[in-house]
Amino acid sequence: MTKTSTLLDDVLGGHRLTDKEAAGLLSAKDRTILKILSAADELREQKTGSVVTYVKNQNLHVTNICKNLCGFCGFGRKATDEGAYCNDREAIQAKARLAKERGVTEICFLSGVHPGFTLDTYCELMDWVHEVDPKVHIHAFSPDEVAFAAKKLKCPTTEVLARLQKEGLGTIQGTAAEILVDSVREVICPRKVPTAEWIRIIREAHTMGLRSTATIMYGSYESSKDQAEHLGLLRAIQDETHGFTELVTLPFVHTNTPLFQQGIARAGSTGREDLLMIAVARLFLDNFDNIQVAWGKVGLKMTQLALLSGANDLAGTMFTDDVTGNAGASGSDYLDPKDMERIVADLGRTLRQRTTLYELV
Repeated sequence: MTKTSTLLDDVLGGHRLTDKEAAGLLSAKDRTILKILSAADELREQKTGSVVTYVKNQNLHVTNICKNLCGFCGFGRKATDEGAYCNDREAIQAKARLAKERGVTEICFLSGVHPGFTLDTYCELMDWVHEVDPKVHIHAFSPDEVAFAAKKLKCPTTEVLARLQKEGLGTIQGTAAEILVDSVREVICPRKVPTAEWIRIIREAHTMGLRSTATIMYGSYESSKDQAEHLGLLRAIQDETHGFTELVTLPFVHTNTPLFQQGIARAGSTGREDLLMIAVARLFLDNFDNIQVAWGKVGLKMTQLALLSGANDLAGTMFTDDVTGNAGASGSDYLDPKDMERIVADLGRTLRQRTTLYELV
């Protein structure tokens, strides 16, 4: 039996992978990959059974004007750039009404970190949505946005989180994480909060009862060692708070991004890397029930393979995703549950709609 096979048997028997072991699995080549995917699928079956979940959600784009202008992003603009926009109350509420008509249960704010926004702005945005649909779950505001609002107000981030929660925030976004290794962040997102601050704010949110997603954006500048370190930090937070609802895997979409155009980043992840990220995340994150595949970034055929590699969640219907589209991906706007059903049933699995907090509908 090979060393990898022994390790995988140990994991299925309860062994907790180390960061070094995870990095080794993420770097796997040849037929070893199939063994890793198979072990992850077995563990997925133990954890979540045959059900594949999705949420009926809609992305609501607020603005593409952003203080960060990260090199991995093709979405952000300066206020003076061609194509820059900031939606007003009328536009936001029109999007919210459309979501209500569609039976959407979750509205997810996708937005640049507008330099003119304040905590009051964030609360106002939620008020506008809840005026249209008081019951819809709002999933919004990354740790970077929380830190930005706190800096403007010169107050603790806990104060910002408490106000957002009071004003109707359902769950906080675990975005702005990218790769939680500062040597990588200094290259791909130098204006975002450093690793320690991201972790602190997520812990604060969880402690206050605000659950969040966890995310990893991979395939740009980082190494497999960096990826494993990132997963290790997420696992440690989950050990402490149990506040993450799922891991969202986000492959870097390279085409229209400065990092790629300047030759700093590679051309995104390969199919091998996409499947190994799902599988190793399943094997490594023993305290996570849900591993999500980003269908808008990898395509439906790779999504179906991901469901055989440890993933159990198809994210949401989305309806719009300008962030992924502007980076150069196609087919990232909407996934009909009928199409979800087709690829899920083809695997002998069962599709179920869920809430943001993974209650089955």
